[in-house]
Amino acid sequence: MQFTKMHGIGNDYVYVNGFEETVEQPEELAQVIADRHFGVGGDGLILLLPADKDVEADCRMRMFNSDGSESEMCGNGVRCVCKLAHDRGVVKANPMKIQTGAGVLTLAYTLDDEGMVSEVTVDMGEPIYVAEQVPVLPKHMKETDEPHTFVLEFLDTGELFTATMVSMGNPHATIFVPDVHAIDLERIGPKLENHPAFPNRMNIHFVQHHSPDEVTMRTWERGSGITLACGTGASAVCVSGVLDGRNDKKILAHLPGGDLTLDWREDGHLYMTGTATEVFRGDWPE
Repeated sequence: MQFTKMHGIGNDYVYVNGFEETVEQPEELAQVIADRHFGVGGDGLILLLPADKDVEADCRMRMFNSDGSESEMCGNGVRCVCKLAHDRGVVKANPMKIQTGAGVLTLAYTLDDEGMVSEVTVDMGEPIYVAEQVPVLPKHMKETDEPHTFVLEFLDTGELFTATMVSMGNPHATIFVPDVHAIDLERIGPKLENHPAFPNRMNIHFVQHHSPDEVTMRTWERGSGITLACGTGASAVCVSGVLDGRNDKKILAHLPGGDLTLDWREDGHLYMTGTATEVFRGDWPE
């Protein structure tokens, strides 16, 4: 089976072109092929597939975390799906419509001097910040004056975290802190991900503001752990900052793997712009 290793500012996945290859058990394949010691290595597995017949889209994306669980969407991943579809000659439409677990997304892209996709702007759609629709369970948290912000408590340690809840098709909790590098993410991340308030688990983001249009963030991704970037997470961070009165509607987000531009426009949609990079291609023997 042929695969392509790609990343969006360090958020790396193994990609398979389902127009040419067949993957029978993607949940199992994701766990072995994404293993960084015994496999190709990556945050998970993403499949480029034909769109469902009843869906108006150019192609479809399915994504699986490194633990084998399937997620609705990945903002960095969908940019790479766009690049894979274009550069392999599967889809030439620009903008391109890609079916995801979070709905059909529209992506506009630019080409480099060799005619390959280099940068992609994704219409991430309208954010959701009604607690029950994220979804979160308010009964397991302390309410604040804002309907989208809650206080999470760990009863065993007494730690408190004030988090703003936003869905970008998948759930995100944003926690604003003075210094993101002071956070013990490896310890705190899995506890927050699996907090009883989150029925579908949660993507966790710690964010430090530098100015109204610039932030730095670190991420614990549901099912993958610490990652270098999270596109849906950066989108949720932008929305959370606006809801909390911390930042403008257009910001530059610094992530460990690189930068993303987020723009919550007047049409209510959040637009994310970033690069998509192919690393190498190979053959998986099993």
